[in-house]
Amino acid sequence: MTDTETTEAQAAPEQAPETPAAEAKAAPKKKTVRKKKTTKKKVAADGAGEAAAETTEKPKRRRKKKVAPKADDEAPAEASGEEKPKRRRKKVAKTDAEAGDEPKPKRKRKKKVAAKVAAKADENAPKADAKVSSDADAAPTGESNSNELVVKSDYDSARKFSEFPLSPEILQSISEHGYDTATGVQAATLEPALAGRCLVVRSKTGTGKTAAFCIPMVERIASGDRKARAIVLAPTRELARQVGAECEALCKYKDIAVAVIYGGVGFGPQEQALKAGAEIVVGTPGRILDHIRRGNLDLSEASFATLDEADEMLSMGFYEDVRKILDQTPDARQCLFFSATVDDRVRALITRYAKDPLDIRLSTDTDKVEGITHIAYETSPNFHKARALLAIIDQEEPSSAIIFCNTREDTATVATYLARQGLDAELISGELPQGKREQVMTRVKAGETQFLVATDVAARGIDISDLSHVVNYSLPEDPAVYMHRTGRTGRIGKKGIAISLVSGPDFNTRETLTKRFEINFEERPLPTAEEAAAARVERQAKVIREATKTMAFEGYLGTVRALKNRPDGDVLLAAALRGFFMWERQRRVATSSADSVGALQEAREEKQARRGDRRGGDRRGRGDHRGGNRNKRRRRRRD
Repeated sequence: MTDTETTEAQAAPEQAPETPAAEAKAAPKKKTVRKKKTTKKKVAADGAGEAAAETTEKPKRRRKKKVAPKADDEAPAEASGEEKPKRRRKKVAKTDAEAGDEPKPKRKRKKKVAAKVAAKADENAPKADAKVSSDADAAPTGESNSNELVVKSDYDSARKFSEFPLSPEILQSISEHGYDTATGVQAATLEPALAGRCLVVRSKTGTGKTAAFCIPMVERIASGDRKARAIVLAPTRELARQVGAECEALCKYKDIAVAVIYGGVGFGPQEQALKAGAEIVVGTPGRILDHIRRGNLDLSEASFATLDEADEMLSMGFYEDVRKILDQTPDARQCLFFSATVDDRVRALITRYAKDPLDIRLSTDTDKVEGITHIAYETSPNFHKARALLAIIDQEEPSSAIIFCNTREDTATVATYLARQGLDAELISGELPQGKREQVMTRVKAGETQFLVATDVAARGIDISDLSHVVNYSLPEDPAVYMHRTGRTGRIGKKGIAISLVSGPDFNTRETLTKRFEINFEERPLPTAEEAAAARVERQAKVIREATKTMAFEGYLGTVRALKNRPDGDVLLAAALRGFFMWERQRRVATSSADSVGALQEAREEKQARRGDRRGGDRRGRGDHRGGNRNKRRRRRRD
């Protein structure tokens, strides 16, 4: 734009329509963008006729260039004498003339819009502290953020239990139970639960979830009522017993009875406990539903309904049972859902039974636990996997460990092999009688068993403290299960080691763990045959040295020297060692009275015998039946 044109534009507003034309010749691209913007902003219907009169053939050509609409739209604004449009026009003219940065405002606006969108996305996205990695973990009720609470710490809240509104009786029980400071999940749930709020809590194993829902129930339930006021559902028998023991400890100074109901045992003692009356009923869904159908359990006055490990319970096929049980409770009940994840089935229960629930999110079992060293041993087809595991155990020397297997058969194989090699190993399996399962868990929790062999289902929810190692005999197909397994060590800020035996079929799981969960495996080679033999000799020598502390052996030294010089001396000494280690195992079994390996073998033999009896009976029955039919046909012929 020339100086003359600028002066005319300032002095004579009525000639403004010619100014954009001149500017368009000088900078057609810039004015094209400007023309489009002004067209959207400025509309003045009253001056449309004047604009049409002032339009010449040149604006028509500008209309082809998509500039004329700008001139037509600006003319009425200038002719109307409105000062605000004038100031806008002058400002734009100045900007075009001095810098030619017409696209800049456009870019600024885009950035502002992008910033708003990003801010909105950040508000809707899960917070980093929540550590939720899938849409399935979204807030189940669709409520506003006021119904969500993100907890930053899993273990330490820096709040003592005395700071919560709890009665002196409960505080005394908590103190004697060994609790002083609330964990993150306990601090987040106690106050809303005590206020009667429904909760959906997501937290990893070992963070104090059991106490988080037991304390509010025990606090709010009246003493000596002897009516079912709270129902707690757990997926496994062991977890039900664990929850029941926690409730009983917290009820020590309050007159509240706890009944633990689960399958695998007779109905008689459970019926007596329910008949005597219990304010808190803890159990597995199947047996709880059986007692409801028999009329032994009435939940019509229950004020609490709690689901522990809800996602695992529903994945085991208990959805219909859980729904039928919750239907027996009144509508005014308080629901507490504790679950690692909230999938569609869990969300369906929450939507149906919970009222305005508070969603409390902590890190879950699928989150990476700091302080755990992940070690991978590549197995070989030439080295049996059970022997490779024994060699690794001899090399790593774990003080205590859970060995996870993917199948029951692997569980039996591993536990039997380790026990026969002289290791202190027990297993937990659905094939074991319930009494043996309870004995095994008592020994494991007391720290009297070094190795527990189990599947994921059998060990679900079992709280075993101070585990130094977690061993994966095989990697699970679901990477999230690996995170749940390894989360059992390195708890409450402690260090832990996760050892995995990997082979070709485990490649996909390992890749996912590395890329998605950022698990960096430290690869170690399997011990050679010579190294494994040397480690085994050292372990066996250690057991023998321990035995010499309690037995007299000096009288056999001469015999040993003589046996060494005999041609068959090695065979005789090997037999003697075999007898010693068998005696050592029997002694250990007699001391513990568990012997889960022997109990499993007996259970399988009994099962096989029953199958044989049934098959023999069926054959005899079918033969008699066929013989009876033949006799009938013969009689008909004679008749």
